[in-house]
Amino acid sequence: MWFPIKSYFQFLWHSKNEHAVHSPFVFNLIAKCFYDKQYKPEYELLEKYRNSLLASKEVIKVTDFGAGSKVFKTNQRAVCKIAQKAGISKKRAELLFRITKYFQSEHILEIGTSLGLATSALSAGNKVAKITSLEGCENTSAVAEKNLKHFELNNIENIVTEFSAYLKNSKSEATIYDLIYFDGNHQKQATLDYLEFLLPTITNETVWIFDDIHWSTEMTQAWELIKKHPKVTVTIDTFQWGFVFFRREQPKEHFIIRI
Repeated sequence: MWFPIKSYFQFLWHSKNEHAVHSPFVFNLIAKCFYDKQYKPEYELLEKYRNSLLASKEVIKVTDFGAGSKVFKTNQRAVCKIAQKAGISKKRAELLFRITKYFQSEHILEIGTSLGLATSALSAGNKVAKITSLEGCENTSAVAEKNLKHFELNNIENIVTEFSAYLKNSKSEATIYDLIYFDGNHQKQATLDYLEFLLPTITNETVWIFDDIHWSTEMTQAWELIKKHPKVTVTIDTFQWGFVFFRREQPKEHFIIRI
């Protein structure tokens, strides 16, 4: 409980805004995307999607997974309660939409669908993108798929799978992803395994987003190792999310940015 609080105060102490950034690529990303305050019509769609989940009294059986993707526990939960506690926030959904639109990502992988709140933002950001969304729990994936179709977000392939098994067997060397959103397993080793599985899918323009990089000591350790990886050039720490780029023309550099 105390680790994220301590980490947040450390983040605030070291964080900057766009005026402290000398990289044109990162400066433009921050100024034109992260700090874009203009209202977007698509925000209304994202809010309707969220409200539909918050209004749902449907109770489903939810499976949580522990270490090694083994079943940790299974229980009954109302969809509205899952949306309240486990879903991406309104602010983050809008940011994810802007990021997808800014980079015009065409091939997107999401690790961890849950109820599809982040998925809807990815889809709205580029409706012609091909999105693959992985989820370990069959019932939450079914709710997401039903709601995404209801809101005519039809560019998503929902797959119920164990993440590591899928990534190992997906012939990733033949796949290219412009954007990957990691929000499915907040454990150090799993996160580092996903990185290695997916490195064959990167291009010079690929962006990866890791959720909850300061959620625990383990996740912060994983984030530090990701930053040091020889194929990684630019990283941006926004406290909740860590952004990773592989741009060969960029010097290796790390930024801590308030959003």
